[in-house]
Amino acid sequence: MLIKLAFFNLWRNSRRTLLTLSAMVISAAMLILALGIFSGMFADMLASTTELYHGHIVISKRGYQDKRDLYTNFSADSKTLNLLKKQPYIQGISTRLRVFGLLSHREETRPAELLGVEFSHEAQVTTLKQKLIAGRFPDNFRPDEGIIGSTLARRLKIAPGQQLVFVTQAADGSIGNALFTVCGIFSSGDQIRDASLALVDQRWLQELMALPAVVHEIALRIDQPLLAADQATVLQKLLDSELTLGVLDVMDWGELLPQMQEAIASYDISRMILVLILYSAAGVGVLNTFYMSVMERSHEFGILLAIGMPPTRLRHLVLLESLILSVISVSCALLLGGILTMYMQQVGIDLSDQMGAVTYAGGTIAPHLRAVHELGNYMLPAISLLMVSLLASYFPARRASNLQPVDVIRGL
Repeated sequence: MLIKLAFFNLWRNSRRTLLTLSAMVISAAMLILALGIFSGMFADMLASTTELYHGHIVISKRGYQDKRDLYTNFSADSKTLNLLKKQPYIQGISTRLRVFGLLSHREETRPAELLGVEFSHEAQVTTLKQKLIAGRFPDNFRPDEGIIGSTLARRLKIAPGQQLVFVTQAADGSIGNALFTVCGIFSSGDQIRDASLALVDQRWLQELMALPAVVHEIALRIDQPLLAADQATVLQKLLDSELTLGVLDVMDWGELLPQMQEAIASYDISRMILVLILYSAAGVGVLNTFYMSVMERSHEFGILLAIGMPPTRLRHLVLLESLILSVISVSCALLLGGILTMYMQQVGIDLSDQMGAVTYAGGTIAPHLRAVHELGNYMLPAISLLMVSLLASYFPARRASNLQPVDVIRGL
């Protein structure tokens, strides 16, 4: 009976109810969309740093990530690699040798970082293969081939098919120099990598540097990047117990990129601030609606109290009206927000004509905005809307239950 009465009261003034309902639906749907876009921006930032260069988890010799010392290396033997391959959450494994030196082409010379990789394995960890703008991705059968960043290629005035000279100091103290052919040019959107990074064959670089069969790190790609910290801890314990070396460090992307970790942590705070600002306005609207409703129906409430309805039951009636309105609003908002988020996920908004890529906290935000589906982006607006609506309707409900039947009837 109370539910039927609540529905009847809501649609008695359909215009006011529809205005309040539309305001709640639009605010919640826009919030879902905004949170989806923010999540997409942070996903792009995380991908630009981890999936273009670092990897989600990195295994290296203790102390290497602090100084990048050429001699702080280790042997990635079959026992270590087989142990990593058995972990179900690891999707890609790439061993790397990192060297710094000079790249030259004719009269042009630039400092560069050479990353010695096995290209078939590197393609499982990073996405540089999809970022090629010229040439092709190397294979493992031509040890004298490599790819370089677009800015570096422009400064060296080189094109695919031409050769570069690399000069550095080898591990044995000699001057290492060799030629390799540029077979591809990538543009990652990261200005630092595009201006200084080259990927070459690992065996070729090991021979050049007099560092046979050793690497500086093993980069891993995992299925859930946001759980990298927990999985790195588990992996560290596993390596310590199985390999009994005690010299390998397992670091997740949050340790390698503390600025990115702080940026993602601040996202939760920003999300809550956005919810508070937007739903403060929605709460005022609900409060106004139910105060007006209570004032218009004061005489009805007085009569209900006079014929024996308990004040608590009358309070529950007003709260039930608010709950029904909130549930309808949340249902419509979830549907509309889901449709908008899906559109932004598949189509997005291309702002490349108005702006370029933005670098923030070590990551790069592409000018093509897109949204991603995350459960939290739906649950937070839905639960918050329900709570705000019930809270805003509590005071009108309390006022209704505190009416004095005699005073209300005398005022008729």
